Amino acid sequence: NGETVSTLGTKVELHDTISFEGKITRPESHKQYVALHKPKGYLCAASDPYKRPLAIDLLRKRYNERLYNIGRLDFNSSGLILFTNDGDFARVVSHPSSNIEKEYVVESREPITKNILNDFKRGVTIEGIRYRIKDFRIPYERRIHLTLIEGKNREIRRFYESRGLHVTRIHRYRIGPIQLNLLKPGEFRDLKYREIEELNRSDNRRTK
Repeated sequence: NGETVSTLGTKVELHDTISFEGKITRPESHKQYVALHKPKGYLCAASDPYKRPLAIDLLRKRYNERLYNIGRLDFNSSGLILFTNDGDFARVVSHPSSNIEKEYVVESREPITKNILNDFKRGVTIEGIRYRIKDFRIPYERRIHLTLIEGKNREIRRFYESRGLHVTRIHRYRIGPIQLNLLKPGEFRDLKYREIEELNRSDNRRTK
């Protein structure tokens, strides 16, 4: 209400006007859970000094709440990514101990062999970081399906590079029970209640 407050724990009323750095803030109305088909060429970040397109910008016209991406897809990757304003839900989905699977289609310029993928399944160390997939399928020698649990930063690309292979496409189509299905690039939808509950149950299974 025009008065500067610096005391922690100051209580306010719903009718009070609260601003920070000149911008009026409002309480979030309710929790949101969103699945987005991120196109290639969009960044998973709140801002970018180079002014590249942001994945969150695709949601701003629909949602007033301040949403955050759960995990990341790099700038040149596409596919399913989740957004929420529920910190507990984000922690469950992103934490490796929840054992939530993420499935990707990976295409490469060169064919990849079953022996190389078995190495990846057993686990490899690259520049001091351990990488490991849960499983794989090889529909075509240049187009494979990988299942990961943790999904460290640029994990797939770094593994391929370590074997002299050139990735041409990475596309995530599933996170746990949630699939892209008919969502086109740039499209999004609210998660269904059963999808949210199933992901949250991953945390219950982990803590037992």
